[in-house]
Amino acid sequence: MPKDIPDLKGLDGEGSVQVHQDASARIEGAKVFSVYGKGGIGKSTTSSNLSAAFTKLGKRVLQIGCDPKHDSTFTLTGRLQSTVIDTLKEVDFHAEELRPEDFVAVGYGGVQCVEAGGPPAGTGCGGYVVGQTVKLLKQHHMLEDTDVVIFDVLGDVVCGGFAAPLQHADRALIVTANDFDSIYAMNRIIAAVQAKAKNYKVRLAGCVANRSRETDEVDRYCKAVGFDRIAHMPDVDAIRRSRLKKKTLFEMPDEEDIVRCRAEYVRLAQLLWDGTEGLAPEPLPDREIFELLGFD
Repeated sequence: MPKDIPDLKGLDGEGSVQVHQDASARIEGAKVFSVYGKGGIGKSTTSSNLSAAFTKLGKRVLQIGCDPKHDSTFTLTGRLQSTVIDTLKEVDFHAEELRPEDFVAVGYGGVQCVEAGGPPAGTGCGGYVVGQTVKLLKQHHMLEDTDVVIFDVLGDVVCGGFAAPLQHADRALIVTANDFDSIYAMNRIIAAVQAKAKNYKVRLAGCVANRSRETDEVDRYCKAVGFDRIAHMPDVDAIRRSRLKKKTLFEMPDEEDIVRCRAEYVRLAQLLWDGTEGLAPEPLPDREIFELLGFD
C-alpha cells in the first residue's frame, strides 16, 4: 500500500475510513439509543413519542435530531427550533459565548430538545455536526442530569457520517414498515450497526413495525436473519393527526386508538430501559432479500 494512503481497514468497521471517537466525547451516565430507518418511515414520530413515554416512567430525557430539516422535536415543542450548527455560526463557532437556552428547548414532559442540523446539501458531513453537538452539550454540562438520550437519525445509513451516533449509542433501534423498501433499508442499517459494533459498545435492540396493519413480512425477515420485532405501531389516523397538530400522542384526546398506541410506546420505553439483549443478526445479500420478499 502507498505510504500516503492510511491503512484503516477494520479500525471502525471493515473497510471504513471513519476515525475513532475521542474518548472525551463519550456520553456517560445516560442510556443512549439511536433511531434509524428508511426516509419518511416515522423515525421522528417514534423518537418523540418514545421520549414522551420515557418521561412517563419518570426519566429525564434528551432528544437530539440529526437532520438538516430540524423537525425531529417539533411535536414535543410545537415549533421548529434553531439548529446547533446555525447557532454556532452566529457566534463564529465560539461555543463559550452560548448559553444552554440558545440551543436547547424544553418540550412536553420536560424533554430537553436539540436539533443538530447539518451542513448545506453536498458540502459537508453529518458526522461532524453530531460530534459538535455532543461536544457542546458536554461543555454546558447538559448530559450530567440526563437518564436517556435519543438520537433521531436521518434516512438510510449510507456513510460514516450518518452512522456517527452509533459511536455514542448503547442500543440501535430500527423503524420499519411491512414492505420491501423499508425492510431493504433495515437490512443495510443492520450491516452498518454490525460494523460499528466491532469497535463500539452499540448493539441492536430490535425493530419497530410502524404504520403497519400486518407484520408478516417484517417477522419473516427477522426470522431469516436472527432479529427481533420489539414493537408494533398500527396504521391509525391518530398518529398522522398528532403530527399535524404538532403534538405527541400523549397530548392528544383519549381516543381508543391513541390510548392503545400510548400504551405500546410506554411498554417499549420500559423494555429499553430494563435492557434488551444485544442482537447480532446476519444481514442478507441483496439478491437474497429479493428472493425472500419478492413476488412472482
